[in-house]
Amino acid sequence: MFGVICTLLAVVLLAYFVIKNYYPPVILLVLGLVLLLIGAYMGNAPVSAKTATNFLGFDLAQAVTDLTKSRIGGLGLNIMAIGGFSYYMNKIGASKALVKLCVRPLSAIHSPYVLLGLTYVVGQCMALFINSAVGLGLLLMASVYPLLVQLGVRRAAAAAVIGSTCCLDLGPSSSNAMRAADLVGTDVVTYFVTGQIPVAICVIAAVAVGHALVQRWFDRREAAKGIADDAGAASGKTEDAFAGAGPAFYAILPILPLFLLIIFSPMVYDGIKLNLVTAIIVSILIAFVVDLASRRALKDVCKDFQAFFEGMGKVFTSTVSLIICAELFALGLTKIGGISTMIQMAAAQQDVGLYLMLFVMMAIMTVATIVTGSGNSAFFAFSPLLPEAAASVGYNTMALVIPVQLAASLARPMSPISGVIIAVSGIAGLTPIELIRRTIPVMIFGMIVNVAAAQIFL
Repeated sequence: MFGVICTLLAVVLLAYFVIKNYYPPVILLVLGLVLLLIGAYMGNAPVSAKTATNFLGFDLAQAVTDLTKSRIGGLGLNIMAIGGFSYYMNKIGASKALVKLCVRPLSAIHSPYVLLGLTYVVGQCMALFINSAVGLGLLLMASVYPLLVQLGVRRAAAAAVIGSTCCLDLGPSSSNAMRAADLVGTDVVTYFVTGQIPVAICVIAAVAVGHALVQRWFDRREAAKGIADDAGAASGKTEDAFAGAGPAFYAILPILPLFLLIIFSPMVYDGIKLNLVTAIIVSILIAFVVDLASRRALKDVCKDFQAFFEGMGKVFTSTVSLIICAELFALGLTKIGGISTMIQMAAAQQDVGLYLMLFVMMAIMTVATIVTGSGNSAFFAFSPLLPEAAASVGYNTMALVIPVQLAASLARPMSPISGVIIAVSGIAGLTPIELIRRTIPVMIFGMIVNVAAAQIFL
């Protein structure tokens, strides 16, 4: 019971400091070290005998070293490569070319709430290749948002849809998906195709329909109350959003890594082995050649290539450091035994143990995401507990990991402190609370469908 109390206290402290805008990796690091220290006094060494230093103070630092070494060369390198690729695609205008190509057909639709649903679907598909929720949200706010408002959709409705376009972390470029694939013991492409896609299709359809219905209800309710809607915030020109976009054929460049990974995978052709980082490097080189042939300015093209390495460094600062510190926090929770105790209590409930376990893990991820504003920090902090949770009730690990992983990202648009909600609400001239009032019902519906689809397909 002492471990449970310490676990709950650690989660409360984490939520408090993050809400107070403290830097999350440092908070996770400090709390993780404190938990490891408590675990050591409970008889659980911070590190294995193989790497132990024989001094507790050094063992705490060794735990950080072990996690850093295990992550930098594997998952960390994958995430940094994807981050660098994303920055490079943005630098040469390929990301904007892709968005421009995808949103063009939306202008032909004149039913505002059908357009809302389709905007979400298109945005979620683009999120496979533009893995920054804030970046994609800003692009859509500058391009699709004015169109939606001109068709009579209220600002809050349009912003709510755009703020939730990355509500599912899908595909090989998602750091959460990479981590989940590690937990399941498979490669990220197989995890995406055989696990995520069947569930995600159902959730995407549910969220699209949910947005059309929920935003229409809110719009009519506000109009009936006489609440004015100042459309002045949408007066920007759609064309301005695509300033600096590359030629139309550049739109294929962000898609190259996913295309290569699927083609050269066991599901299509396994005669050639291709890992994620190699696919990124091949795609970068192809993009460099295409950009050089298009612009014919070697010095400028070489300078733009610098964005790849700058992006890798920025992603290490923003994401990889968060992952390492979150896993240290999770290691600390494991050492004090509180989570294991709660898992055993849930598993002991006959007949309902399996569903109770799923509910408990999803609730942990959802609450952690809402209070931190980050699906990554929540999932990386608590995901190491999922295999043990699945084993305790004899459950298929993938069937537990996928709905919990997707729940972490579905909860992000429900958080008033998530980056994308803050950015989108600011541009729309709304408060984050006004925005999440419209996203919460849709995301809850998406979570229900998420669980149901996982039970059917997994």
